[in-house]
Amino acid sequence: MRAADTQIPPPGSLFLDHISHFVPDLAAAARMLEALGFAVTPVSVQHTQDGPAGTANVCVMLEQGYLEILAPTASDPQADTPNARALRAAMQRHPGVHLCCFGTPDAEGEHRRLGDHGFAPLPVVNLSRRVEQGQTAKFRVVRVEPARMPEGRIQFVQHLAPEAIWQPQTLGHTNTVVKLACVFVVAEDAAAAAARWAEFGALLPRPAGGYVHLPTERGHILLGTRAQWRELLGDAPPAPALAGIALECRDPAILLSRCGRSGISVKKLRDDLYAMPLPAALGGAWLFGTRRSLGLPV
Repeated sequence: MRAADTQIPPPGSLFLDHISHFVPDLAAAARMLEALGFAVTPVSVQHTQDGPAGTANVCVMLEQGYLEILAPTASDPQADTPNARALRAAMQRHPGVHLCCFGTPDAEGEHRRLGDHGFAPLPVVNLSRRVEQGQTAKFRVVRVEPARMPEGRIQFVQHLAPEAIWQPQTLGHTNTVVKLACVFVVAEDAAAAAARWAEFGALLPRPAGGYVHLPTERGHILLGTRAQWRELLGDAPPAPALAGIALECRDPAILLSRCGRSGISVKKLRDDLYAMPLPAALGGAWLFGTRRSLGLPV
């Protein structure tokens, strides 16, 4: 089965679809990702139904989910859009991960549900961008005002053309990373924030040690305090924020070796499980390991 055929969740469920690192320099971020053994997509300029979004990205497409690296398009004469200004403001707060996106089969349904639960969602956005081999990626995106989910840009996406972005040539990562496994949320009160995230995503929170865990049909959200994340990851921004992500590898020793060659300091947590704060070109922090060492069932 093609990877593109497995990216839309079954009716009534969600996937952890992708996250975004907001960066000032796409080229520098892409070079770092390539040095770490990722196949990086070409630069793609984003458009909405109203015109240029003022942003562009490169992506790391995984067998399950993906990483988006997003930057304002400074060379675009129409780049000073609300979207571009929001990216710049987020990067001034802290470098790294600022977006967490749930994959849904029904953007309109999520929009109605959020409205019913008092989240006052913004109008559904139709996004598109040209990608490799002349194809066009198309999405329907549901967002809320930042104050409703202050940890970052927390949203839903319905993929309308997954085959356009999950192409075979984008999946050949020499570091054996296969899955976006978890997103790490920084909160002053993890239980209270988890209750809000649970209502946002129609998910069920449960305790996980000192953290709070929200599982989706594929992928996980883990909420903790800044002190907890700094102890685990080595660094974390002040709450409310997104501290970083966990990546599942078939063989984490390969990514570990790539980190060493790139001069990135890595902390071993236990066998086959590592944490690393990322350099400024990407920002944030990653935890990486095997499915077993990550302790995640799906």
